[in-house]
Amino acid sequence: MQFLPSAGLAPYIKNYTVVTVHKHLDNEVFYPSGYVDLVINISGGMAATIINGKRKDTPAIELLGHLTLPTRLTVAQGTSVLIARIYPHASTLFFADPLSEFTNYATDMYDVTLHESRELYDRIMQVEGLAQKIGVLETYFLQQLKKNETRLKKVSMVQTLSQQLFVEHQSLDLPALARHSGLSGRYIQKLYLANIGISPAAFTAVVRFNRSLDQVLHTSASLTAIAYDCGYYDQAHFIKEFRKFTGITPSAARQSLIKNGADFQQAVNIGF
Repeated sequence: MQFLPSAGLAPYIKNYTVVTVHKHLDNEVFYPSGYVDLVINISGGMAATIINGKRKDTPAIELLGHLTLPTRLTVAQGTSVLIARIYPHASTLFFADPLSEFTNYATDMYDVTLHESRELYDRIMQVEGLAQKIGVLETYFLQQLKKNETRLKKVSMVQTLSQQLFVEHQSLDLPALARHSGLSGRYIQKLYLANIGISPAAFTAVVRFNRSLDQVLHTSASLTAIAYDCGYYDQAHFIKEFRKFTGITPSAARQSLIKNGADFQQAVNIGF
């Protein structure tokens, strides 16, 4: 079940999703999305994220940063979570630390801002309906946005730099991007690490991966055709990059996920 953000947050929040897992998920592949997710456990159910082989039980409220490593999920039946999906350029408006601190981590927000995060979680759990819970979360985001409005200029710069990646989904040409923007390549690298959490090259790779993933899961196109359409050098390059993000091959993902489905992954609406 998805909800759109209010007009004031729409440039920064893609959506709010409430996911209830109706069957136990064990060691499910979870794909890098290119977004940052604030995940709130509204059921008290059990869930765990396994990133690069390291298991982290899902706390009351966590921030799932950008993923560039193989990741798995284990979720108990009946678990419900509320997920705020934040656009990649916008996360720095809501969290004080550089976004690179959260990359490839599922961070317990109580470890970052204990009082503030506990107060947010308590307020969310005190109201009954989903619309009311999202309303509490929206109030929090709007407060953070006002607090961090001095960061809007750099956020806008990163958003503008990323537009070309969303349109073309091809290899990054950093010198050309620097010439077009009037910024140095080094400064662009610094902007991405601080505001998105990964380098421009890594972000381009995630965008390209998501485009290929959509074709793997929802078309019958050959892997060679997908590779060239998404800007990989060849099929071998495509398979290598896909395995780097997921730990499995594109053909394995196609066979397992199309046949059996992936309730959590599809419900969260991974991808661009």
